[in-house]
Amino acid sequence: MSKQTLLFGGDFTLGNNPEKYMEGVNDLLDSADFRMFQLEEPFLDKLVGDAPDDRLTKNLDPVLGKVDLVTLSGNHFYDFGEDGVRDTLNWCERNGIQHAGGGRNEAEARKPAFVEKGGVKIGVIAFCALGPTRQFARENRGGVAPLMFKRAYIPFSELDQMDAPRLEYDLWEVKHPKHIDEDCKAFNFIDVASYLQYAEEVYAAKQQCDILIAYLHKGFVHQPVIVDAYEKFLSHLAIDNGADVVIGTHSHIAHGIEMYKGKAIYHCLNNLVFYAPQLSPNFGKSAYGGNAEWVKKRVERFGFIPDPDYPTYPFHPDSVYCPVAKLIIEDKKISAYKMVLMKVEKNGVAYVHGHTETGQEVFDYMKKITEEAGLNAKFSWDGDDVLITE
Repeated sequence: MSKQTLLFGGDFTLGNNPEKYMEGVNDLLDSADFRMFQLEEPFLDKLVGDAPDDRLTKNLDPVLGKVDLVTLSGNHFYDFGEDGVRDTLNWCERNGIQHAGGGRNEAEARKPAFVEKGGVKIGVIAFCALGPTRQFARENRGGVAPLMFKRAYIPFSELDQMDAPRLEYDLWEVKHPKHIDEDCKAFNFIDVASYLQYAEEVYAAKQQCDILIAYLHKGFVHQPVIVDAYEKFLSHLAIDNGADVVIGTHSHIAHGIEMYKGKAIYHCLNNLVFYAPQLSPNFGKSAYGGNAEWVKKRVERFGFIPDPDYPTYPFHPDSVYCPVAKLIIEDKKISAYKMVLMKVEKNGVAYVHGHTETGQEVFDYMKKITEEAGLNAKFSWDGDDVLITE
């Protein structure tokens, strides 16, 4: 059986002048047998509420024929409520694009999606591993497939107990309300039952396909290098239950790559194509409203000021480096894990770079952040692709 290639890109959204922002990836997408990415935002057939005028499904026309499957499990999928969920899903379905991770209800959102070509069946199961919880689908409400967490507020006077907590379920002190008259610090904890259900669903999805991709919307947004323990745990859990590769996005900055049991974990692919002028410091007022206060909060939270020379791409300076996952498929199995390297220019367009000076710049960045995160993947050039090994 001949080789097939699968490309999975990072977070994706289009707006005004969508053809321009696709020009850097059109040839890349056309070159692959399977094409997938995370559709970061909902789109509308007709504007509702305070939705910006560029968030219309017609602006997605340039991707038709260039994508086979999208994940929808991002933290913005319910931004326009049921209208956005409905119109985005309808757009996918009328254009023959499979979707996973978002749905009209939780049951639909949790379902894996499948694409079959050349006798190879690829499955994708997708979840959101972070909040806000208002994005989470429910039994009778649209949204994303949730991986739940629990939040606790710990008094500062008791923080020293966090390293050695008592876990007895029947501990008397936690059964009754307790008044706390002091500052507290918030902690998020994984919901074990939700994670166990996730493991079961990954296992069940693998029984239905040759190759299973586990997609996770996870990670620390706008923060370089950091890969948290919960991200590794979730990724390992997916592979332990049958996933052949794990792909993450959300941070809008690339994170490193890990090899686990011979399989790749792309902890964050950053963006594939992303049009976000509303986040620019110089954006001012428009359909999005004035954003000076939000820009100020972004600086306080994330510690950087977007470069005004990137008016449609106002992210962390390192966010210009955008890897794309490339899988080589032979005999219905992944025979090689690779990356295609891209860099976003000041016009907001991401361009592919092979083994060139700019390509080496992106290569070195991926190597650096992988090593600084304590991850074990090794990189080497294979023509214009980057081969990933352990």
